Amino acid sequence: MQLSSSQDAGSLPRLEMVAEGLIFDARHAEVEEATNYNGSLLPLASGVLLAGWQCGREKHTPTNTLRIAQSVDHGQSWQVLAWRFDPHWQGVKGSFLAAEMVEPEAGRVLLFTTWVDRSDPQRPLFDPETEGLLPTRILYAESRDEGHSWSEWREVSTPGLTGCAVTGPVLRWADGTLACAFESFKEYDDPRPVEPAAWLVVSRDGGESFDAPWLVARHPQDAHYYWDQRLVAAAEPGAFLAMFWTHNRVQQRDLNVHMLQASIREGTGAASAPVDTCLPGQIAACGLTEGGQVAVLVVDRGSPGTLTLWQSADGGASWPEDARLVVYVHEERAALTQGREDIDYAEYWEDMAKWSFGHPVLRRRPDGWLLAWYAGSPDRMSIHWAHVVERHS
Repeated sequence: MQLSSSQDAGSLPRLEMVAEGLIFDARHAEVEEATNYNGSLLPLASGVLLAGWQCGREKHTPTNTLRIAQSVDHGQSWQVLAWRFDPHWQGVKGSFLAAEMVEPEAGRVLLFTTWVDRSDPQRPLFDPETEGLLPTRILYAESRDEGHSWSEWREVSTPGLTGCAVTGPVLRWADGTLACAFESFKEYDDPRPVEPAAWLVVSRDGGESFDAPWLVARHPQDAHYYWDQRLVAAAEPGAFLAMFWTHNRVQQRDLNVHMLQASIREGTGAASAPVDTCLPGQIAACGLTEGGQVAVLVVDRGSPGTLTLWQSADGGASWPEDARLVVYVHEERAALTQGREDIDYAEYWEDMAKWSFGHPVLRRRPDGWLLAWYAGSPDRMSIHWAHVVERHS
């Protein structure tokens, strides 16, 4: 796979950003809503758009919660809904990470999140000595009024796995099959080496029950982290495309974004390993057009940081540089790891609490793409949106 020259871009449309704005403006918000990140978008069958995200005083605090906003004018304006999610699970107080939503059928929405045990509020989310996380659970709730109210939490079982966290869009295929993406790690006090992996939990009955976890990616020697998988469902039921922020644990440096094409019909896990796309960056949200072209919205925390929408007409084999669109430029502040290659994992976690842009979201529209991301300063981060159209010559 390769980055290619302008002569290879002829079959791809020209991308143009025609509108942009804020889903939530944190600049003048209350301090409890100063930090907003880890967003999601869901176009409903009714034409309404929902957005979800994580918010709090800072990143990864014991009181972090979720917010839902609604747009009835194709994203031009947004209203934050009044619902407040109960942070308790089985009587224990926790915090939330992520708010990924899917509409299994018209008028019924499911929201998936990571619940983090905050029974000891003095413990941070990540222990740099053991490289373990606080105990987590994958929970989900249901709404039948376009996000205005939600049911009680239910748990998605992940037997044998710990440190589980929802990592990207919930997939839905035309036959009604659903798949929630998550990654496994290890818990706080576990002295054993970490065995990171990316997974799906699949439901064939609209979210009433889930199969055993399906393995998407894991390096055979655990030498690579396949972080923050972002996926999109293909037209064929069960088939999907996934992108990974990929980190070499041995060399302690980021690799290019990696990609996987697979199907949940392959058995208990993907038959092949992710491959190098040649795209520099970290988290990469992906989408597919009706004609089979691939689009990827990539966060690259270089100097300056950028958010770039790339296109490929050959299934990801090449990415013409003249067909890309730089959506956002950000001079990252307080980044220990920016521009470095020899990066300790503990430093990454310290940086994650300070990074002030990222978490790209990409959703297909009839004329192009709807994008979202968070950006701001280390103490005030807002949720942004943009509309990118495709211009065909």
